[in-house]
Amino acid sequence: MLRFGLLGAGRIGSMHARNLAKNPRVELAYVYDIDEPAARKAAEGAGARLAPDIATILSDTAVDAVLIASPTNTHVDLIAQAAQAGKAVLCEKPIDLDITRANRCRDQIADCEVAIQIGFNRRFDPSHGALREAVQAGEIGRIEKLIITSRDPAPPPADYVKVSGGLFRDMMIHDFDLARFIMAEEPVEVSAMGSALVSPEIASFGDIDTAMVLMKMASGGLCHINCSRRAVYGYDQRVEAFGPGGMLLSNNHTRTTVERYGKQATAAREPLLNFFIDRYSEAYFNQVNAFVDAVEQGRPAVPSFEDGRRALILANAAAESLETGRSVKVVY
Repeated sequence: MLRFGLLGAGRIGSMHARNLAKNPRVELAYVYDIDEPAARKAAEGAGARLAPDIATILSDTAVDAVLIASPTNTHVDLIAQAAQAGKAVLCEKPIDLDITRANRCRDQIADCEVAIQIGFNRRFDPSHGALREAVQAGEIGRIEKLIITSRDPAPPPADYVKVSGGLFRDMMIHDFDLARFIMAEEPVEVSAMGSALVSPEIASFGDIDTAMVLMKMASGGLCHINCSRRAVYGYDQRVEAFGPGGMLLSNNHTRTTVERYGKQATAAREPLLNFFIDRYSEAYFNQVNAFVDAVEQGRPAVPSFEDGRRALILANAAAESLETGRSVKVVY
């Protein structure tokens, strides 16, 4: 059984605490957050201890791993501290908003022989994973186009948007990783367009809430990603792969698959799930199990630190393309 320390007890950290408490393969030993009441609540709900500081967790030889769910600007420092203390690391995305800091962290952990996994949970969604397996098995031939749709039900709070790093680094970074995962090759060119069409407040921060990105892969295959901070019909998550042999589609989820036929509508279904934690609940659970497997089997964890770094590079390329109005060649 893997013993965890959890760093961060906000919305995502509290969700991780609940999931760890339900997982029979792990034990949540400690929870720490600078917001002590939040940490106490998460710890008590998961049967864990409240840690007075991070050092208590990292110095405890009985702790095997840390799950980092603290604010983004703390990630690289905590990854380095935990890895240097010999703890395996599962860290929420993104690694950082600054590629220089991410590169410095990479150098700091180069000699640390511990598993480090970045929390791109969508890789572990059963539907997205099945689509990827079908692509890699050659079911539709060499993939020519990948279309990823990712639309949130509503914009996040303004206080979050201000420090999020922008739509590309905060929201679309999941899709950059998913594109690399499904196509199993590197994007070499990125072109982006974006607008603030949903929220004047987001525009006031110099950010966008609506974007389309086109990426060209090394093979010549294309990937189109479209994101929005507003979808009035729910959390819209679709992936379409197209090739000479046909099309594969990983579609949206609803609470049930019941369809209703009547005078007012045909094939009417329930609304989409309205929250990312609900939509990807299974993916979050699978993500932890994949991490546990890597630690127990002594093999590298995936998605790796380098996967997180490359997703950030793509997000930066998209931001540069938006700013300059030109396509950007990607340098890793």
